Amino acid sequence: MMSRRRYPVALLAAVATVAAAAGAAPAQERPEHGKPGNSTLIVGIDVSGSFKGQYDDATEFASYYIYAHLHGLGGLRTPTALFVTSIGGERPGEPKAFHPIDDFANSSREQIASDLRGWFPPRDAFTDFNTFFKQVAVLAKERGLILAPMSVVVLSDGTPDVPGNMQQAKSDNAIARIDFSSLEFVSRSVTVRLLYASPTIGDAWKRLIRRKRVRLWTQDAPVMVGWHRQVQSDQPLDRQANLWKWVQDNVDFRVRAGNLF
Repeated sequence: MMSRRRYPVALLAAVATVAAAAGAAPAQERPEHGKPGNSTLIVGIDVSGSFKGQYDDATEFASYYIYAHLHGLGGLRTPTALFVTSIGGERPGEPKAFHPIDDFANSSREQIASDLRGWFPPRDAFTDFNTFFKQVAVLAKERGLILAPMSVVVLSDGTPDVPGNMQQAKSDNAIARIDFSSLEFVSRSVTVRLLYASPTIGDAWKRLIRRKRVRLWTQDAPVMVGWHRQVQSDQPLDRQANLWKWVQDNVDFRVRAGNLF
């Protein structure tokens, strides 16, 4: 008969502790009973010259989108952290201010729309996507948001404006230089959503931007303007079921990781 090995009690206790820790999710990831887990929503609005024609519609949509998420309307996920900023620049690498959730929490939908237009007027010279994504990554690390799933919503035509040469800005080479690398490990799940691009630009983002873990969803401008048809003017926001379903289906679509390089 084989004899049993005897291990020190302290060793057995240590093994049990390690096993329990390995099988448990970090405290920040475990939602309380009946309470959704943490999530981060970051919205960037293009304020460059190339987006002026769609800026008003995009800003109005953003006010509905932000308000609905903050209040969980239509089952939309309520973020525990929200930041809104502009995407643009008068010079390369120009940083932008991120307005936190506190600036929107007690605002009406109309007030949010007014604030967005006041804070982010469409008058920058060009669009600097790479600076925006780097700022998002720094913000997430500074605020300790690395464990929460993150959705980065980009309201833009997707054109990386190059001063003095718009043809070059729309080229494949310019889009291929858009850099997602700073977002790759900034959170356990990152989704970038490009809204209001043309079908051609949206397709170029999906084909040419190098990414591994970052998920990418693009929605074309002709589809985005359809949100107006879902609004029922005689109903309050909490009864706009058609609009919030449209948002779920066309904007907050759950994206799989793909296009590995």
